[in-house]
Amino acid sequence: MRKCVVTGVAGFIGSNLAEHLLALGDEVVGIDNFSTGKEKNIERLRASLNPQEQERFTLVRGDIRDAALCNEACRCATVVFHHAALVSVPLSVEQPRETFDINCGGFLNILQAARANGCRVVYASSSAVYGDHPELPKRETSPLAPLSPYGLAKMENEQWASLYWKQYGVPTIGFRYFNIYGPRQDPHGAYAAVIAAWSAAFRRGEKAVVYGDGSATRDFCFVGDVVQANILAAGAEDARAFGSVFNIGSGRSVTLLQLHKTLQHAAEAPDTPPAFAPARPGDILHSSADIERACAVLGYIPRFPLEEGLRLLLNAEH
Repeated sequence: MRKCVVTGVAGFIGSNLAEHLLALGDEVVGIDNFSTGKEKNIERLRASLNPQEQERFTLVRGDIRDAALCNEACRCATVVFHHAALVSVPLSVEQPRETFDINCGGFLNILQAARANGCRVVYASSSAVYGDHPELPKRETSPLAPLSPYGLAKMENEQWASLYWKQYGVPTIGFRYFNIYGPRQDPHGAYAAVIAAWSAAFRRGEKAVVYGDGSATRDFCFVGDVVQANILAAGAEDARAFGSVFNIGSGRSVTLLQLHKTLQHAAEAPDTPPAFAPARPGDILHSSADIERACAVLGYIPRFPLEEGLRLLLNAEH
């Protein structure tokens, strides 16, 4: 049994990951300050656990900007799965200072705690580090040109993680997530991820809102594949994995208009056109992941095509 720390455990990725780790027999210490994480996600997580799994789950209500809290949570831990962050690109444009404090300062606290306690760190980066460089698909060697404070902070995280591996021997593995979706994702607010927001709109009988003209492309990746990648990284032994970062996506992109049609069909919603709104600041135009390196080094294989992932999401919501 490993002791695993999951930061951002009340987020939709963190709560799904914690559930799978507990099912594997691990002990999980989850950290969240509930600034964006949801109490409902923790309630759903607890409801999914059997009595033995419940005993192995500890929730710490706290902030990753608290270095002492991070250090205490990581005591005797084997691996830290770091997903706590200010995650919205548009919000980061509005609040660059807070983005830096949470996403950079908080991550440095996690690295320091891992160094002090001998932990491995598996952390969330983002495809936002690539910006709008025209090269497609995005490879880990592609130029980095972030367009938002969020993307810039994630790029800096990767540099800190690489340094902590080379300088201090802290095993770090980062993931450049492409557009992740799945159960427990927040559908509310101006910055909700597109699939969560659209599925909620369809349930209310409303039109989905497309920002831009709908020609933007995204590589949508189901949260189950993200969980797979994290678990593979926790047990990775290939030296090429450490101090490195990997694209995690489906390897297949669709336009927003194609997504709208597919989700509309899966949700059995009326065949109506979307509502259009101006493109948002900081949003990139095209996104496509080359996942060959994650497949070769970690053994990552996406298992959830878009249609299946959407069906699983919609079934979980009912």
